[in-house]
Amino acid sequence: MKMLILGGTLFLSREVAATAVHRGHDVTCAARGTSGTVPAGAALVPVDRDDPGGLRELAGERFDSVVDVATMSLPWVARALAAFGAGTAHWTFVSSINVYTDTETPGRSTDADLLAPLEVVEPGTDPVTAYGGTKVACEDAVRAALGDRAFLVRPGLITGPGDVKDRFGYWVNRISRGGRIPVPPREQPIQHIDVRDLADWIVLAAETGLTGTFDGIAPVTDLGSLLDGIAAAVAPPGTDFVPVDAAALDAAGVARWAGPDSFPLWAPATHHGFVSRDAAPSLAAGLRIRPLGDTARAALETERALGFDRPREAGLSTATEAALLRRRGAGNAPPPPPPPPLTGPDHLSLILPFQVSAVVGRCPVSGEAAEQRPPEQADHRRVLSVLLARTAFSLVAEPLGKKIPQREER
Repeated sequence: MKMLILGGTLFLSREVAATAVHRGHDVTCAARGTSGTVPAGAALVPVDRDDPGGLRELAGERFDSVVDVATMSLPWVARALAAFGAGTAHWTFVSSINVYTDTETPGRSTDADLLAPLEVVEPGTDPVTAYGGTKVACEDAVRAALGDRAFLVRPGLITGPGDVKDRFGYWVNRISRGGRIPVPPREQPIQHIDVRDLADWIVLAAETGLTGTFDGIAPVTDLGSLLDGIAAAVAPPGTDFVPVDAAALDAAGVARWAGPDSFPLWAPATHHGFVSRDAAPSLAAGLRIRPLGDTARAALETERALGFDRPREAGLSTATEAALLRRRGAGNAPPPPPPPPLTGPDHLSLILPFQVSAVVGRCPVSGEAAEQRPPEQADHRRVLSVLLARTAFSLVAEPLGKKIPQREER
């Protein structure tokens, strides 16, 4: 299939191009080419979509499928439709869940009310309204030109490799470094979609002729489960989440969702509808969702490439994090108490390191070993070493007629 990707050098559009190339399609990317490179195997045609004649380099070309990820420009969309709409069998337009008026009600679907279309954004218009209204106007233009040849997908939060918005990436970055980590209330709903899953679905739609309007989202989960899943994939031993309630966060001036000194993905209740939409129609139409751990590990590679300590668009500053931990008493938490002294035969576990380590794998009093194994595993090995010591003691003491003291079971 001959595919035109309007874009192809950044994040979603680049992932769509890479996926299409991988599946054997003939891919052309139309972009300025100044923001990045196209994937290997794709052809770049330099265009400037701000220029009314910017698509002239592709004049006369025909494509089986077009994918347009125009961010916020009705003229861009209109020019592309005029150039390629009549001869294209399948057209994908990437819109946004920001088109909906209801931001609060969970479980809504694509039949929910939309914002008024904005063909011209007046100065002073709220940025969210401007973005959503422009996307509605673009959707209307695509439907008017293409009818039932159009696949309109409205993504929510897109995550995974190449994401530079810092909302999901902040958590992957911070959790991968371990220690005590303040976290917002866990119960909030949240949705995201891995950029690779969304790209796979967009290419699949072109291959199968899927049309209609869908939300590009994964099933809803809660914020606590999301953070737990990230931790399972990237956290070092000893990582500890420290819950901080909403009142304390508000008092500390912590922003919600994004921006400086924010808790990324922590949304106000008035916007829980944006992060709890009905994913069932999209899943029934072929969208497949990978495990969260895959997304977290891929996002961590992006974080490493960008630099862990770079200036960020979202996330807590080191100073704010430290202040939250102090208020919670976590910053100066006392170390755990030492284990009780060993008495009777138990002390033999300290003088039988080689015999015990032959069974438990490491010397039971090795500080290095204790630091590297989980606490519960260290406890189990300690108990095993004590039991072995009791056995060794009995072999020595019983022939001499000495009774082995027994601890009271509790």
